[in-house]
Amino acid sequence: MTTTDAPLALGIIGAGIMGERLIAALHGAPDAPVRVAALWDPSPEALARVGAAFPAVPQVADAAAVVAASACVYVASPPASHLGYARAALAAGRTVFCEKPLAIDLAEARAFVASAGAAGAVNFPFASSPGVAALHRWIADGAVGTPRRLTIAVDFARWPRPWQADAARWLDARAEGGFTREVVSHFLFLSHRLCGPLHGLSGTVAFPEPGRSERAIDVTLTAGDVPVTLAGRVGGVAEDDRNTWTLEGDAGAIRLRDWAIAERRAADGTFVPAPDALPNAQA
Repeated sequence: MTTTDAPLALGIIGAGIMGERLIAALHGAPDAPVRVAALWDPSPEALARVGAAFPAVPQVADAAAVVAASACVYVASPPASHLGYARAALAAGRTVFCEKPLAIDLAEARAFVASAGAAGAVNFPFASSPGVAALHRWIADGAVGTPRRLTIAVDFARWPRPWQADAARWLDARAEGGFTREVVSHFLFLSHRLCGPLHGLSGTVAFPEPGRSERAIDVTLTAGDVPVTLAGRVGGVAEDDRNTWTLEGDAGAIRLRDWAIAERRAADGTFVPAPDALPNAQA
């Protein structure tokens, strides 16, 4: 950003963990080309918490006031409300940055994307992940050869994870929550990015507790020409969040472990991290 450029005015709808993290990131970068112009959440408690940590962030009366104060609106509210806020922002001529999932109804999401036209785009953190960049290099260098299979495994000691406990009301409800939407979606994005379009989905989902989100999934699908096996579980592990994305081929195997650690299978069958691998908290 040059000295003559004004920072982009960003409005945030939702003072939960994602909204607060973005505010923290922007306040930690004094030369950022973005400034938080307005924040609103229907929860006074959430606004008070964020206000105590970031008193300089302007808080406004409602979502309409966020839109009015902003050039771009970040929708970080629970999923069922995403499209309503996004439509209001687009109708006012604002750009929209919306958390996933876009909607809780597939047909409604597709209709919204069609109405938004070519302005729509999808992005996940894996798009700029150093670990994923290492996987991409290894694939290009022939470390995998011809891909034969892809295995995705996600496991949780409990759901929601402890740092999401304040959002359990919707994050552990069947209508909006669950680890498939919240976590598995990242690994499906990665599979599409590195292996090709996804199709042929088949499998089972377990909802053993009435009103709560899924506790297990077992799914097969195809990414490009690569068969994919996907399994997810709540319970049975000590870690709050454990995951692996493993691509095997006729020349070798690579994987991404725990969100960020790129690893390559050695001759003895063990997986060895990339020399510059960093844990997720530092990546």
